[in-house]
Amino acid sequence: MPKTKKVGSTGRYGARYGSTIRKRVREIEDKSKAVYKCPICQMKTLKRAGLGIWACSKCGEKLAGGAWEPNTSAGRSITRRVTRIAEGLKDDF
Repeated sequence: MPKTKKVGSTGRYGARYGSTIRKRVREIEDKSKAVYKCPICQMKTLKRAGLGIWACSKCGEKLAGGAWEPNTSAGRSITRRVTRIAEGLKDDF
């Protein structure tokens, strides 16, 4: 049975498991199978190699990141905070 536009990769489950769970699985699979921009060479060649491991096919760099996307929301907030501290700006608590 081929995938359709609406259900995407979760079409293989048919009517099983409930629509909400299938939607969550589709979002996770779309994130993990997407190609991202490499922070080293700035090319859109970063792909998931394993759980939390991201590899760039152009420069060969391997990075640690999130399970389903290379940059998690927690990682982005920490990066912002470290950047602000490095620039000498006051941290707002």
